[in-house]
Amino acid sequence: MAIAEPVRASARFRFPLPSLGGAAGIDVVGIVVLALVSLVAIFAPWLAPHGTTESLGIGSFHAPTWAAPMGTDDLGRDVFSRVIFGIRASWLSAIVVIASGVAIGGIIGLVAGAAGGIVDAVLMRITDLFLALPGPLLALAVVAIIGPSLRNTLVAVAIVWWPWYARIVRAEVHALAVRPHVDAARLSGARGTRLALRHLLPGAFAPILVTASLDVGNLVLTLAGLSFLGLGAPPPAPELGSMTARALPYLLGHWWIPVFPALGVFALAFAANLAGDALQDIFDIS
Repeated sequence: MAIAEPVRASARFRFPLPSLGGAAGIDVVGIVVLALVSLVAIFAPWLAPHGTTESLGIGSFHAPTWAAPMGTDDLGRDVFSRVIFGIRASWLSAIVVIASGVAIGGIIGLVAGAAGGIVDAVLMRITDLFLALPGPLLALAVVAIIGPSLRNTLVAVAIVWWPWYARIVRAEVHALAVRPHVDAARLSGARGTRLALRHLLPGAFAPILVTASLDVGNLVLTLAGLSFLGLGAPPPAPELGSMTARALPYLLGHWWIPVFPALGVFALAFAANLAGDALQDIFDIS
């Protein structure tokens, strides 16, 4: 009977509720910027005034005006509309890779941390093998084998993106395994999947959330770099990296064509880093 109360507490395991009261102003700005970028990505078809392949009829290389706030490109297409759709593609691509990395790494880390022993050793050696390989080069090799496209690029990056999450979840599970509420759950009969999912995994949610939010910026830059090298979606798809790469020859004469897509990459990475720092402060994770 003495252990009944800890068991009930562990079954209703909760994080400390985030409070913005003590957060700095920059944290609030980070959350707001991230929300705005997410809204732009979600509502891009309604926010973009023109289609990504539509010619405006005002000519090619037209400088920014009220009719075309970011000018037109070499084919007379609206750069502003293409940048909005490029933000959508980059943002959603980053979310897909992050989600797959969290899922794969979370499962591996949870199994390794909960099982321990030889299972832990084998899974962590596999994780270390992926960590030892240079991620971007491995992604380049995978794309070179299966062919350049946005889908193949996402698959290649997802293959090398999960090990950090596996390490984080394993470390959190190991730390939680010796907590009193977990010992109480074991004494009450919780074993295996129930113990892992109800008493160990919830403790890794906050670190995973913060790491994922900080990772979005790095992933946006990685995907933009691969797209810059021609390993993303083929033209005329509006990808920020490939738009910047193809427009580089126009940098001196028609600066707006490569500069605005590059600023889109910067805005995405900046928003993700601000939001990651804000979540780190809110959850008090060092």
